[in-house]
Amino acid sequence: MNKKDYYEVLGVSKDASDKEIKSAFRKLAKQYHPDVNKAPDAAEKFKEAQEAYAVLSDESKRRQYDQYGHAAFDQMNGGAGFDFSDFDFSDIFGDLFGGGFGFGSSGKRGGSRSRKGADKMMRVNLTFEEAVFGTRKTINLTIAENCEKCDGKGGLGEKTCSRCHGSGTVTAEQRTMFGAFMTRTTCPTCNGTGSTFETSCSKCHGSGKVSKNTDIEVKIPAGVNTGNQLRLAGKGDAGVNGGPNGDLYLEFYVKDHEFYVRDDNDIYLEIPITITEAVLGCKKEVPTLYGNVKLTIPPGSETGDKHRLKGKGIEDLHSGSKGNMYVILNVAIPDKLSRDQKKLFEALADTNLECNDKFRKIKEFVKKNG
Repeated sequence: MNKKDYYEVLGVSKDASDKEIKSAFRKLAKQYHPDVNKAPDAAEKFKEAQEAYAVLSDESKRRQYDQYGHAAFDQMNGGAGFDFSDFDFSDIFGDLFGGGFGFGSSGKRGGSRSRKGADKMMRVNLTFEEAVFGTRKTINLTIAENCEKCDGKGGLGEKTCSRCHGSGTVTAEQRTMFGAFMTRTTCPTCNGTGSTFETSCSKCHGSGKVSKNTDIEVKIPAGVNTGNQLRLAGKGDAGVNGGPNGDLYLEFYVKDHEFYVRDDNDIYLEIPITITEAVLGCKKEVPTLYGNVKLTIPPGSETGDKHRLKGKGIEDLHSGSKGNMYVILNVAIPDKLSRDQKKLFEALADTNLECNDKFRKIKEFVKKNG
């Protein structure tokens, strides 16, 4: 399969400086990193950019690539192309994501760099009223904290790794038809941390982290809706090597109301009225979020008529302005009638509706269609 030109992948010219190459890769890494971009092709594009940067950022490998193209690395890896799996990207990712992306909590490839802890996500269920007016909730969650026994290091009796001498990486020379190459890989003895321990911590079993169940009180602002998120900085898992804690994200799910229907900051309420109220008009007491109000329903109202109550909707989460409430009329037809009521309706059946424009037009259409 033909590979794209590395310069084309990064979007730089063949005489681009090291600074330009690094800047181009930073931009692509931030755009396509799988932790922030969920597009189907994001992971592949991210991997492609990684490979291009691993070659072009190294003076020796770039010189080989400029001279032989992709063939320079096919010979080294049995035709599989350049292998960048052991390339150290930690300086790039640390700058881009504050250490919170790209590598796990084991410390691999990061040496002793401090890194932000993992973020947490929780779903919070709210009633309609809690979402509209805001509330306080006690949230119970389990987070990873640094082990007190080993100070989050995973072991006791820390000493400098004898194999990599604290660097976290080891180098090896590889000879090919194109010459000798020096490759740098993660130290297998210390897994890239630069340190080893006399004994593994018995409390955290070498992970450096212990689980802790905790309660936190959260103030939920008025106006949140299903899908909204609230970020609580520093309430996630503990950082690595003194790095900051991750964040906690609360995602809200709001239960439907029995009568109100929400549309963004507006709410809708269907109110049943009798035939008499629809024909003659009336004043109707209507429940709103802020108490009952009197609504004037004009004579001749029909099912589906909509009345706006300005400012009786939901407070906007950001601006504080309130939406509107819309009352939808529904003319209710009685299921049962008394004898006297039936006589009244039979009398109404003789009502002349020729003055009604809709009635007259449909009557003419029926006659014409017949």
